Amino acid sequence: MFLLIGFEGAIAKCYFQQLIMNFWQNIARPVIGLSPMDGVTDPSFRFVTAKYGRPDVILTEFVNIQSAIYAPEQMLKDLTYAEIERPVVAQIYGKTPALFYKVAHIVSELGFDGLDINMGCPARKVAAAGCGAALIREPELAHAIIQATRQGLQDWYNGQSLEELGIRPSSIAAFRAAHRRRAGIDTIADRRLLPLSIKTRIGYDRIVVKDWISTLLEEGPAAITLHGRTLQQGYKGNADWEAIAQAAEIAKDSGTLLLGNGDLVDMADVYRRVREYQVDGVLIGQAAEGNPWLFAGKAQVKEALRGVGTVIPQPAANLAERFNVMLEHSRHYENVAQNHCFVGMRKNLLWYCRGFAGAAELQWQMKRVSSADDVEIALYNYIRSREKLFWRQPFSKILNDDAERAEQ
Repeated sequence: MFLLIGFEGAIAKCYFQQLIMNFWQNIARPVIGLSPMDGVTDPSFRFVTAKYGRPDVILTEFVNIQSAIYAPEQMLKDLTYAEIERPVVAQIYGKTPALFYKVAHIVSELGFDGLDINMGCPARKVAAAGCGAALIREPELAHAIIQATRQGLQDWYNGQSLEELGIRPSSIAAFRAAHRRRAGIDTIADRRLLPLSIKTRIGYDRIVVKDWISTLLEEGPAAITLHGRTLQQGYKGNADWEAIAQAAEIAKDSGTLLLGNGDLVDMADVYRRVREYQVDGVLIGQAAEGNPWLFAGKAQVKEALRGVGTVIPQPAANLAERFNVMLEHSRHYENVAQNHCFVGMRKNLLWYCRGFAGAAELQWQMKRVSSADDVEIALYNYIRSREKLFWRQPFSKILNDDAERAEQ
């Protein structure tokens, strides 16, 4: 009898530990997170979004599993993150199960909270290589990839080391140095069993939600995020939320969360989609570009869906706050993320420069900046020009007037 109680207690303890490690289950519904976007959700974008919006979960832009093994410096650059981003999930892509197995160890060692497999990227170079959304046509390979990744997460949790995998000592040193710089301690990350999730699409050249989602559910991922377009559509046309709703019905009571993705514009839209299509949450992408404050309204959505209050449109950030965040984002990109080429930052600056008087002129200047100092000068010149236009009114009044006009 004592042995039976002990055995049952061990099972209960194991289940409780798994629940703690699976952060997805600890987020109040609906989950409202930042979607991974190639070339966009870099470390600086994620940091600013986490600081000013606090999404429920953040996913990195996807990383090729080949780079983790053969070009770890590039992988570490893409997978740099700050503690403020937690829970933060590393997204990876590829087509070789053996490499997924190894990379699962590396992601665990870097201290992430979860691992997401990209099975939805429609980019030609990705799909042509048999990766991303091309896996929708290869269910057996998809199974093998998920199983290898899960086994890699499990084996790392059980104590297997990177050295035992035969990973180069120089790469291991780089991974541990990255963890040390972020965490401030000279030990490897706590051995946690990371939850595995998948981001995919409703089909390749036609909608195959029933078969494809059922295939993925056989592997029991913690979450599936479904973009409402096929690979063939790319980002054209409208996202098919009816297909997403069908997937949500299939995943119901499976233990796997089903999140929708595609064409979300604001928190009122999130509220409507969650209520109408019965998803467990959403990942938001383009609406967060130049708008890290977007996620600050997520609490209203959660409360409104419980019947408490309504979702009120968020006022646009005033220019003082917007300009401060533009400069902070620029300095983080230049100094913390150590991007020596500033060109990649310009698109973010253009996104910030929308919806206020003189935005077009400021955008023109932002297309030419080459450093955070250049950004500061451009903003200063804008301020001075506005002061002259408004007969040298205090800058605070100019900003407030512009913000009011933008809201109208």
